[in-house]
Amino acid sequence: MDLKQYVTIVPDWPKEGIVFKDITTLMDNGEAYKFATDEIVKYAQEKEIDLVVGPEARGFIIGCPVAYALGVGFAPVRKPGKLPRETIQVEYGLEYGKDALTIHKDAIKPGQRVLITDDLLATGGTIEATIKLVEQLGGVVAGIAFLIELSYLEGRKKLDGYDILTLMEY
Repeated sequence: MDLKQYVTIVPDWPKEGIVFKDITTLMDNGEAYKFATDEIVKYAQEKEIDLVVGPEARGFIIGCPVAYALGVGFAPVRKPGKLPRETIQVEYGLEYGKDALTIHKDAIKPGQRVLITDDLLATGGTIEATIKLVEQLGGVVAGIAFLIELSYLEGRKKLDGYDILTLMEY
């Protein structure tokens, strides 16, 4: 299936000069969303995944149906102050400034094989921070899966050494 036909290109959003890749039109098509999810599930099955981890919010949209299909749990990665129990935190750089992500301290057991999911690989900063959280808790990043990769932003360079699946590339 050509998933790109289900992604809507929105020029100049959220600001001028950005060509936004809108996945909501893929998600609202049951056949396309199921196909994309199934492709990630096949990839994950080969990796013998114990747990799926995804950063808010679109990592949830991708990761939760994958975790369900695999019969494994899902652990959310969120901004500081959004998770109710004890967390660990990693800061990461943005174009102008810093941001941080957190995960529950007990979300991952040492040695668990983790699949990280998100909708888009752009600069790689969010996923690099997510990897650090997983590894600080003793998890093994067995794979990383995205719907879309913006290869011109070279985010894959930050993820060197990790196994990556992308379903579409721009």
